[in-house]
Amino acid sequence: MKVFGVDIGGSGIKGAPVDLERGDLADERYKVLTPRPATPDAVADCVQQVVEHFGWSGPVGATFPGVVTDGVTRTAANVDKGWIDRNAAALLAGRLGDGTGGCPVTVLNDADAAGLAEMHFGAGKGREGTVVMLTFGTGIGSAVFTDGKLVPNTELGHLELHGHDAEKRASTKAKEDEDLSWQHWAHRVQKYLAHVEMLLSPRLFVIGGGVSRKAAKFLPLIEGIRAEIVPAQLQNNAGIVGAAMAARAASQEGTAAPAGPGATAGPLSPSTSPSPSPSPSPSATSQVGWPADP
Repeated sequence: MKVFGVDIGGSGIKGAPVDLERGDLADERYKVLTPRPATPDAVADCVQQVVEHFGWSGPVGATFPGVVTDGVTRTAANVDKGWIDRNAAALLAGRLGDGTGGCPVTVLNDADAAGLAEMHFGAGKGREGTVVMLTFGTGIGSAVFTDGKLVPNTELGHLELHGHDAEKRASTKAKEDEDLSWQHWAHRVQKYLAHVEMLLSPRLFVIGGGVSRKAAKFLPLIEGIRAEIVPAQLQNNAGIVGAAMAARAASQEGTAAPAGPGATAGPLSPSTSPSPSPSPSPSATSQVGWPADP
């Protein structure tokens, strides 16, 4: 069975049909740059471009780099703030449906999608206990599983460590922006993993995102972590595969946002929306770095 997956990232938006029997892309993925600013309408245009590149008609799963509840995006750390409390599933479904109802859309957190794919087809398959998937890119995404069951929207990249936002110092973007050596960056990742391990005591860390292709350059440099640490087997395609998995599940359950002009694409009204989560404290979001590395 083929289902379409789209991975919306802070730097790129990529997608492809996915063969869910094999857990792999059915065609070579198509990628466009994430627009600046990454407003909902601009990103929706890009998603439409990616899907139409394949002439796709059918269920679509899409990831989002932030908290997603019932298709509504609740946070927007690395994209435009216009996404906050936006009905993203309905926005994309309305854009893709073209009045035909042919592309119902399911939206979920990007790292959760990658984690679902790795747990079903990749490095986490068959693993029990607590497994933590971490995706390193523009930020740090996380997916936490207990005995194979997802705890959604954990967003561990925004953990405070020494009073600072972890992803601002340990993401791949931080490595690139500061021109860090692999050893220097691995030391920062090691401090972050030690903090997550102290909180959750996982049996396994799965390291994903584009940097997983270069795992040999930095994983051997990480020391002092008790949990096993492995690179994602699906590498940077995990989000696309996981998005397609979520779309198939939603289609079977009848929970995907319907396509077509009848879909409501704007923010939820106060009378219908759940109460948003409290905003994080300024100390959790406004800082840009950790104390100087030793």
